[in-house]
Amino acid sequence: MNRPLFMAGFFGVTGVAAGAVGAHALGTSVTPERLAIWETAAQYHLVHAVVLLVLATRTTAAGAFERLIVVGFTLGVLLFSFSLYALVLTDVSRFAMITPLGGLLLMLSWLAISWHALSSKAG
Repeated sequence: MNRPLFMAGFFGVTGVAAGAVGAHALGTSVTPERLAIWETAAQYHLVHAVVLLVLATRTTAAGAFERLIVVGFTLGVLLFSFSLYALVLTDVSRFAMITPLGGLLLMLSWLAISWHALSSKAG
């Protein structure tokens, strides 16, 4: 099984669903501030679904470092976006403490891509 491709598809469908929930179901049940948080989560969710899709096309013969980048993006989305969804849906502010860890993983994964490009011998 191509796990990065699976995660790209999973994050794609759940990201679109989250966007739809935010656009059509949450408008009257949460504050505008919470709705903005939801929209940010859905945006990051979908952007990184596309990143995983691109990586999935390159990781069939990937090395350990490339697989680590995929794991970083996957965990980053789970911690970042899903903690924000949980915050909006439950109004439990402790979920917001998880979000920065997800953001850090996303940033580290982007840096890892840059590092990999700089250290790669391929043109």
